[in-house]
Amino acid sequence: MARLTGPDDLHARPHAESRRSVTFGGLAISYGPSVLPPRDWTTAQSEWACQLLRDLPGGPILELCAGGGQIGLLAATVSGRQLVAVDLNPDAAACTRENALRAGIPHLVDVRCCDMESALTEHEAYPLILADPPWVPHGRIGDFPEDPPSAIDGGDDGLRLARACVRVIDEHLRPDGAALLQLGSGKQVDQLRRDLSAEGRDLAITDHRRYPRGELVLLERDR
Repeated sequence: MARLTGPDDLHARPHAESRRSVTFGGLAISYGPSVLPPRDWTTAQSEWACQLLRDLPGGPILELCAGGGQIGLLAATVSGRQLVAVDLNPDAAACTRENALRAGIPHLVDVRCCDMESALTEHEAYPLILADPPWVPHGRIGDFPEDPPSAIDGGDDGLRLARACVRVIDEHLRPDGAALLQLGSGKQVDQLRRDLSAEGRDLAITDHRRYPRGELVLLERDR
């Protein structure tokens, strides 16, 4: 059920005059001054998601650190699945609502503006989870002066938010589900593998694809 209204709608148009818009996989995507502009290469995450959905059980897509929502919205538009989009930033949540309307699928989209670790009820489980956390190491955010710092700062090693995403994935991914996580480098992928092994989670990286601007990893239950 779409949830396009709520208390945080008071923030829905705080920066409407400074919105910008780009085309992302055929969708018109609006983003505000505190939202990371969509990167063309990340349509690969939407495309991979749609490929996976052909063989995954029914149910909605969950997107963590959704930003303007473009990756999840593209996957939802193509697949016809519902989308739960989570982001702590009210401007990002407002953009996702606006972009869902532009895409013609507001009835499929549930936008939750809150911390991802409190966004879901205990019993929610998803066949597909997308996670697009900030992954730039804190010491390097100055290398990207045009990007909002809060949208790219991944902490000391760039994995602070990615680790939080993994915790949520572990708690809310169906046993037969899959998750696609965006990272910034092969070094981060290797560190995440070590983290998963050290923590004893039943999640494993089962596939890894490298792109010029980032990395995508497939996480599945370790059967």
